[in-house]
This record gives sequence, structure tokens and C-alpha cells, in this order.
Amino acid sequence: MTSRQTIFEAIGGFEPIDEIIDGMYKRVAVHPDLILIFPEDLEESARKQRLFLIQFLGGPQLYNEERGHPMLRRRHLPFEITPTRKDAWLACMKASLAESSLDESHQQLIYERLKAPAAHMVNTPE
Repeated sequence: MTSRQTIFEAIGGFEPIDEIIDGMYKRVAVHPDLILIFPEDLEESARKQRLFLIQFLGGPQLYNEERGHPMLRRRHLPFEITPTRKDAWLACMKASLAESSLDESHQQLIYERLKAPAAHMVNTPE
């Protein structure tokens, strides 16, 4: 990755994002701590997560164009996000990244970048 290159560009754009999101939601669908706060049909959640991740990693501003400013914490307030659920979400993401075709340095970079926003979503104590 060059100093002028975004993470989105460095990993190869849309296809790796799709791979990460597919792996992520395959895990969310069966995770006992997470499935309780997600809708039965995960397609729309995965689609929005994809738009966000593209933008978050320096790609096109597709999320903003469709939904406006992310306002992540505000959008997640209706859901009880505990420290356990935050950790579960991060574990699913880490596993999805690990099984992706991305090299280990990009996997780690993306995971580290997602830890702060994930922690910011916590809105309910255990």
C-alpha cells in the first residue's frame, strides 16, 4: 500500500469487500449473541454493511450517497449492543477476514480500524 493509496484500493476494490461481508454475515446468521439483534433476513443488513465498509476503507462514498452521514451510534441505539455482542461482532469479522483472500497485513489493518467504531456502538451494559 502506498502513502496515497486507500485501503480500498490496496485490497483491490469491491470484490474483496464482498468476500468479507459474505463471510461475516454467514457467521452472524448462526452466532447466538448476535442473531438476536439482527433481522431474520440478513440481506439488507449485509448490503448496508457493504456500503459502509467500502466508504470506511476509502472507496466511493456510496453509503453517504444512499443513506447520508453514517451516524453509526445513533443508527444502532435501537439495538442492545453489549460488550459481549461487540466482541462477538469483532470475532466474526476477524474470522471472515482470516478466511478471505486478503494478505495478513491487510486483514490486520482492517480489523484494527474496525475496533474503535465497534467499541463506540456499545450502548448497553452486560
